[in-house]
Amino acid sequence: MRISKAAQDREAEIARRVLRHWHEAVPNDRMAHLVKDTMRAFDRSLRARLARHEVQMGHWVYLRILWERDGLTKRELSVEAGVAEPTTFIALRAMESLGYVTLEQRADNRKNVYVFLTARGRKLKELLVPLAEEVNAIALHGIPEGEAAAARRALLTMLDNLSRDEAAGGEAPAPG
Repeated sequence: MRISKAAQDREAEIARRVLRHWHEAVPNDRMAHLVKDTMRAFDRSLRARLARHEVQMGHWVYLRILWERDGLTKRELSVEAGVAEPTTFIALRAMESLGYVTLEQRADNRKNVYVFLTARGRKLKELLVPLAEEVNAIALHGIPEGEAAAARRALLTMLDNLSRDEAAGGEAPAPG
């Protein structure tokens, strides 16, 4: 699952265009676009590192959740990951074939499918978490600790505000 030179070149060109957009073309574009582009850059960086270990980015999402709470139902895992159940099921079948998880039904409840990490899936944590930490360290390089903490607080406040808006069905009044 190595990334080809052509794919790396495409990714680098995308990154250059995004940077040019933010620094030159539209430096005051909407916050949502900046957050989205930053998240895409995080994803590209982590995806490249995961690929070196033949782990798909889609599997990373589920592994992170299961490392914290093993034994969730397929539905619970879908909700926590923010992914549709059919997509989760496809990913879980692939993860099962790779030996990362087992899918089980209980005799008392044949309706639910429970997801459990295997020893191999648990062991991936010690290999993959440092890669994510590395990406975070790269992203925060050159940002003073206080500014990084302020950015984190600001993003958490935005997340809280948008979560309240979502809970209100998009009807929450704009502050101000």
